[in-house]
Amino acid sequence: MPMTTPRVLVTGGGRGVGAAVVRALALNGFAVVFTVRTALAEAQTLIGSIKAECPEAELEARPLDLADKRAVEVFAAQIAEEPAYFGFVHNAGMSYDTLAALVDQTKAEELMQVNYWSFVKLVGALVRPMTRARTGRIIAVGSIAADVANAGNAIYAGSKAALAGYCRTLAIESARRGVSVNVVAPGFVDTAMLTPYAAYRANVEKQIPAGRFAAPEDVGALVGFLMSPGAAYITGTTIPVDGGLTAALAIQR
Repeated sequence: MPMTTPRVLVTGGGRGVGAAVVRALALNGFAVVFTVRTALAEAQTLIGSIKAECPEAELEARPLDLADKRAVEVFAAQIAEEPAYFGFVHNAGMSYDTLAALVDQTKAEELMQVNYWSFVKLVGALVRPMTRARTGRIIAVGSIAADVANAGNAIYAGSKAALAGYCRTLAIESARRGVSVNVVAPGFVDTAMLTPYAAYRANVEKQIPAGRFAAPEDVGALVGFLMSPGAAYITGTTIPVDGGLTAALAIQR
């Protein structure tokens, strides 16, 4: 790592998994810039909480709507002119539940812009300085949905599968330059995104070998490790954080 405090960009860092990632990285000594769309108040609360625990922590929240293609292009141009980032974590995402035969293309394209194309655009701005510095870490927060079918999840799953495929290719293209690229694939995480499915929670938890949903901190801890020196040789892989769910047979008894 460079002698100055290594900088990391996190998308969607205001709440949930993103907030846990921001906290883990900041407390591990990274200077963290994170984007928010609507969670401006939560972002300031998060910064205050982290600084209360670690006064020297370096944090900055920036507003960005990843669904706005032009705004992403402007943001990418800005960060390309800044001092090189050591790491990038694409956590921001949106969901869209509908049967595969009933997909609305406009909604699907908005989801792909947020979940996939914004990542591709920001990587384009960040990876070249990383390769010049011969060090860097890129992490996409994917989902086990990319590999395990779930009714009503076709577009979301497709976006996460696209992320994984892109990351594998980027990994082999950048490995010799000291840049690692990996996907962290959570299962069910205890965040507001799952609130609409509260009625099914008990039944789902029974099918998870670990017997519980993941906490956001479970995901944040893995991201923190992948940013550490000990993870330098890990690249081109997808790591589930699902309590053993994808390892289990999909049979209810």
